[in-house]
Amino acid sequence: MITEVSEEDFLLLSGIQHMAFCERQWALIHVEQVWSENIRTVEGKHLHERADDPFFDESRKAVRIVRSMPVVSRRLGLRGVADVVEFHYSKNVIDGETCRLKEREGWWSPLPVEYKRGKPKRDDRDAVQLCAQAMALEEMLNLNIASGFLFYGEIKRREAVDFTPALRQHTSELALKMQQLLWDGTTPKAKKGKRCSQCSLVEDCQPYWMLRHRPVAAYLAHMVSLEVNE
Repeated sequence: MITEVSEEDFLLLSGIQHMAFCERQWALIHVEQVWSENIRTVEGKHLHERADDPFFDESRKAVRIVRSMPVVSRRLGLRGVADVVEFHYSKNVIDGETCRLKEREGWWSPLPVEYKRGKPKRDDRDAVQLCAQAMALEEMLNLNIASGFLFYGEIKRREAVDFTPALRQHTSELALKMQQLLWDGTTPKAKKGKRCSQCSLVEDCQPYWMLRHRPVAAYLAHMVSLEVNE
């Protein structure tokens, strides 16, 4: 169970997708301050630039669209920016699902939308990031958000994400792990896998080198044992 984190210890919400993808990747970026770009990160940045405009607030008849909305969660210890939050209009209050907006009549239900390059992934890293945004919005607005959307640039389509109890629990556990790794200053050991080919930090991580070479401590222990046996 996560307790509230003080403001000075808040971590970047966007980093939770790195943690969901690979603990070592998150630590390299957020503990060791290492970063590299590949074609995926560059294209993703360009896609977000189209969505992120802190001065843009689009209003339609029944929907208010807010871009680059700052979000924060004391419970998760995360802060960041939601690409898009749609507020859907309702004449009447829906208990636990609607809120008031400044200088707006009626009641409004928030719906987070995260923009991603490419197409839906097999793992849940994108869903986790969106869920963290929703949990932050819930905390800020004192309501519940049942679902949101991931928009993928390659297929140019939204994919719905339900914020199930299991997804919320997984998101909370990842946020706690982030806090623990930063507090300990720990970077997990490299583990070779299929995902390594998709990682922009593969040259910094060196997972293949780690597997080809034994750790120094193990090597020294082996040499000591040889001397003892002699």
